[in-house]
Amino acid sequence: MINLASMFLHQSVLITGGLGFIGSNLAYKLLGLGAKVTVVDTLDPDSGGNPFNVEDIKDHIQVIQADINDEDQMKRAVKGQKYLFNLAGQMSHLGSMQDPFKDLNVNTIGQLRLLEVCRQNNPDVSIVFAGTRQVYGRPKYLPVDENHLLTPLDNNGVSKRAGEMYHIVYNRVHGMATSVLRMTNVYGPRMRIKDDTLNFIGWWFRQLLEEKDIQIFGDGMQIRDLNHVDDVVTALLLCATHPAANGKIYNLGGEPINLLNLAKLMIEVNGSGNYKIVPFPENRKRIDIGDYHGDYSLIKADVGWQPQVPLRDGIAKLLDFYRTNKKHYF
Repeated sequence: MINLASMFLHQSVLITGGLGFIGSNLAYKLLGLGAKVTVVDTLDPDSGGNPFNVEDIKDHIQVIQADINDEDQMKRAVKGQKYLFNLAGQMSHLGSMQDPFKDLNVNTIGQLRLLEVCRQNNPDVSIVFAGTRQVYGRPKYLPVDENHLLTPLDNNGVSKRAGEMYHIVYNRVHGMATSVLRMTNVYGPRMRIKDDTLNFIGWWFRQLLEEKDIQIFGDGMQIRDLNHVDDVVTALLLCATHPAANGKIYNLGGEPINLLNLAKLMIEVNGSGNYKIVPFPENRKRIDIGDYHGDYSLIKADVGWQPQVPLRDGIAKLLDFYRTNKKHYF
């Protein structure tokens, strides 16, 4: 496996969406590897951006509040960068249906604008784009590999698909170093848990910590896989630096677990709590993907990535973090 410390030491790195959940955890890791870190974030109230996410390192990184559609700001931001981790995006599935043009503007037009800025001002930057398993829609088979048919069920899946393909086109046509990670359910410290707009898992933790019932939609038999944010950060770093990742799209993934057993595990690790099976809200049922877990054998073969953080340990770490810092996230 690549020696990440040697690859990032003294290198200039830009993270879009850098005040969000994954971006902020990545910033901490990169700073620890000796990189010079700049983060860009709009701090859109509908996103996971939170200034407290970088509270402990704010004096050691550069923070730019800007939209990736702001070409002047992005021109200044991308110049001189060795790596770009492109995590900016609209991630709410319900939000994409309620405001489809905002979703399109961020996830498609914004991505194309950013790639054009890079092509014109820093074509040698190595870019990793945060994709999503939502592009697959309702799986035809499990585990889902990268050859699975793409039939997204919501506008977010469509826009994210367009964003990832722009990155691949710029690799194939313009020779830029790009790769895509299709992420599954990512969890860990610094995720948005104040509501259920971005993900179900964060809201479950909020309900658990407030001693409320975890509400499970449907029958609880739906299968999902989860990745701890530390494992996702490692995947991002490996794809940015490994030649085999150039121009590739990879699934991430973890051990499958049904939602009922996930809720029971969370309650067990917490030491208390309850769950309740409730009917699926109609607006969520229409865009639910059913069962999903990803086949990550391709990224394992190419760059040596596989998840390392056991689910039980990851849950325990997350609960400890929010017990200490809940006033900044509730």
